[in-house]
Amino acid sequence: MTPETVAAVITAGGTLVLALATFNATHSATRATRIAERSLLASLRPVLVHAQLGDPRQKIAFADDHWVHVDGPQAVFDVTDDAIYLAFGLRNVGSGIGIIQAWYPNPERETGADHQPIGEFRPQIRALYVPPGGLGFWQGALRDREEQIYARFETAASERQPVTIDLLYSDQNGGQRTVTRLLILPSPTDHEAASGAADRPVRWIASMRNHWPVDDHSGN
Repeated sequence: MTPETVAAVITAGGTLVLALATFNATHSATRATRIAERSLLASLRPVLVHAQLGDPRQKIAFADDHWVHVDGPQAVFDVTDDAIYLAFGLRNVGSGIGIIQAWYPNPERETGADHQPIGEFRPQIRALYVPPGGLGFWQGALRDREEQIYARFETAASERQPVTIDLLYSDQNGGQRTVTRLLILPSPTDHEAASGAADRPVRWIASMRNHWPVDDHSGN
């Protein structure tokens, strides 16, 4: 083997070692970047559930100056001559602020394994924020009597039947979108009203059922 060949082999070996070292360094840097990104996203991620017993009363105003109150997990399901008003308290058990983007009403107890397409959700007119570890609320109204869903919600209210509200929300940057399903249920204490005390006010409660991540940040 000539000196020139030996030199070429040594050079090639050195280049291969350098390439392997560069690959390993790049792979490690990429992995570290993904870990850092996931940590950042985790610090921004909201997780909404229904408000808890003992949470303070919240006063909620609608655009037409209709006012309601919710105490803890209590929900509002008010049918008036002008609209059907819906509201409930929310608690953010995540570490990032939750921004509610849209909602989807279902006039019955929904037990399906998935939510409706995001494009069918109704945009939130009012900006609703739920602070990390804090208390907030959701509100929505049905106002178009020509909608079939209006009559079905009206019937559900009069017959004290559960309805379902799917909420679409995101972190403060509009990412990590999540759909959380909550049920509005007649309070168990209102069986007395159904059995004869017609003048007893109907109480409703909110109960969280499902979560679905919409945006995939798994890094795959």
